[in-house]
This record gives sequence, C-alpha cells and structure tokens, in this order.
Amino acid sequence: MRSPQSTDIVILDEPEECPYLPGETARLPLRMPVRKLTLSEADIRLAEGNRRTGEFLYQTRCPNCSACEPIRLDCNEFEFSPSQRRILRRGDRQLEIRKGPAIANQQRVDLFNRHRLERGLATKESAIDLKEYEWGFVRTCFSSFEISYWLSDQLAGIAICDHGENSLSAVYTFYDPELSRQSVGTYSILKQIQYCQENSLSHLYLGYYINRSPHMAYKTNFHPNERLLNGHWVKFD
Repeated sequence: MRSPQSTDIVILDEPEECPYLPGETARLPLRMPVRKLTLSEADIRLAEGNRRTGEFLYQTRCPNCSACEPIRLDCNEFEFSPSQRRILRRGDRQLEIRKGPAIANQQRVDLFNRHRLERGLATKESAIDLKEYEWGFVRTCFSSFEISYWLSDQLAGIAICDHGENSLSAVYTFYDPELSRQSVGTYSILKQIQYCQENSLSHLYLGYYINRSPHMAYKTNFHPNERLLNGHWVKFD
C-alpha cells in the first residue's frame, strides 16, 4: 500500500539551526497534503510521528541527531495522580474554558509572544505578527479547534488541537507566564486527557520529547507514555 506521504507536496527542505538544542542542525521537511485530511487519515499521520504547523506536516530528519522522540499518552489507561487531581480541581474552580474554532487576533498574538519571550523560548526579534499567527495555527490541513482558558475576563492560555477519529493532537499550548500558580500549561494537558476520555479517543499526542531540552522534558511527567523509537511505539512506565 502506498504511504499517504507519497501524495504530499514538499514545500521546504533545508537544514536550519535546531530550535531545541543549541549547536545542533535540524532538518524538518515541510510537506503539504494535496487536500484536507479526513479524521481517519489524521490518526494515521499522527501515529507515523507527524506534527503540524499551519497547513504543513513535518517529521524530524536531522543529519546528526535523533533526540526528538514523538510522545503520546494512552488515554484509556491513564490515571490522574493526586497532584494532577489537585491541579484539575483548582483549575476547574478558577478558570473558565471555551472551545471553538481557532481565532487569530492581536490578543492571542501578544500572549503567544509574551509566553515565548518570558519563558526563554524566543527573543523580541523573533516575535510573530497577526498574519504569521494565522498561518501557523488557524490555517490547517486537520480538523482543528482551539481551547481557551480565562481567569475572569483575562485570557490565561490557549491550546491549539487537531482532531482525529480516535486521537487528539496537542499542537501548541501557550499561557500567561504571570499565572504560574494556576499551572495553566499542566492544567491544559490534563483537560485534553479528560476530553479524550470523555469522547472515546484512545491517544493524546504531545509532540516531541527531548531529554536534553528543559522545555520538553516535562512531558514525561505524564505516564505511562509511549514514544516512537525506530518506527515502533514503546511504552514507558
């Protein structure tokens, strides 16, 4: 059977500076599916280790490094720890959740840039504008949606999600760094796990786990988890 990737259009395939590990060279070929993916096709792409940015898919093909490991949670067997249940209860008391289509506006752009700047993920020079936000999050080849988190009338965080027939992908989550006591990032992942369990979705994909990156290592706080190693999903307790 022909791989679904064989029908993709390669848009860009050039080496670049690794966004995760200093001194490493990354190769992240951007591919565009010839049409919007069905829910079952989305499951296949996610299980292959694909990630999305805008309308494009990518997998790491780095020349000298294999640190990026796709990671997912089996939501059928996931059980919340006591500390995670406390975060859920506190967040449910304090935060309002709204779910709907992804939106591009200046409020979201400003929060995205501040999140990345204050957490050391970017510089002022690499801030994005409204058009770039729309291209990166609103335009999509998946069935995608947005979960927003509000503290009173203050936008506390955004989770961009891709829906499959049996899975959900956490594309990107960003939040107000000043609300660290609300643990918005962790709360968002826990709510997405709940969403999967309530909607009979088997897996939540969390992107890449990178052991050497402090910004990615937190993903192993959610366990058991599975990581894609040499083409096979391997369980880690």
